[in-house]
Amino acid sequence: MQANKLFGKIENSKSPDFGDIFNKSIELFKKVWLQGFIHLLISTVIVLPLIFVMYIPIIALAGLAGYEGGYSEYGDPGYGHEELSIGIMILFIILVLVVSIIASAFQLGITAHFYKVCKQADLGELESSKYFMFFKGKYLIKIFTLAIATFGIALLATLLCYLPLFYVIVPLQLLGVIFAFNPDLSTSDLIKASFKLGNKVWLIAFGLIIISSILAQFVGFLLCLVGVFFTASFVYMPVYYLYKDTVGFDDDEEEQDNTLFVK
Repeated sequence: MQANKLFGKIENSKSPDFGDIFNKSIELFKKVWLQGFIHLLISTVIVLPLIFVMYIPIIALAGLAGYEGGYSEYGDPGYGHEELSIGIMILFIILVLVVSIIASAFQLGITAHFYKVCKQADLGELESSKYFMFFKGKYLIKIFTLAIATFGIALLATLLCYLPLFYVIVPLQLLGVIFAFNPDLSTSDLIKASFKLGNKVWLIAFGLIIISSILAQFVGFLLCLVGVFFTASFVYMPVYYLYKDTVGFDDDEEEQDNTLFVK
């Protein structure tokens, strides 16, 4: 879908119905809960090694600091130790930023595929198991640029006394589903579309996201904590229907979907 067409659909869309979306989300979750668990498992398998790798140089430098830090004649840590500690802190901050962006990019790619699965289950289409369909070619570069952009938006909102963070939660949640069904749009157009749709449905979207998150966590805890892994994907169901009931799908997207899954 072209950017102008997408923007036009958002501007002309009707306000979605809270109760209707919530009820449809429950029914869709019954169809895709297993796929939701698989997608979460894939994300966990990818992210955990990244976190482990991040701490390896930190642990190594911390050990070096303790061994070569040196002490003054009064038994206090020497300047070498302080300089090395500052270096470790700077390295840690850089590694956290890099790992966070990489993890966000992988999460975005996996989540985008899950939205494709939701559409297939919702419309009765044939399911595909190409979980890494967005991790190649131009889409790979795009998920990283989107991850950097969303990280910057979230960081800026946090620095502004946290209150703007409540506002950007909705557009950032919608970004994944908009990218899933419009992957050929530019990064700026995708972000612009997510904020346009977020402004249009903010109150309903915020309520659905919060309630679905609480419900997913509550039911998961009732299922001996392990159930959280199976119920966590429920939060994506309302987001999918917010997109479907406002923007919807057309023949161009159907053709694009077939091309992506065949490749």
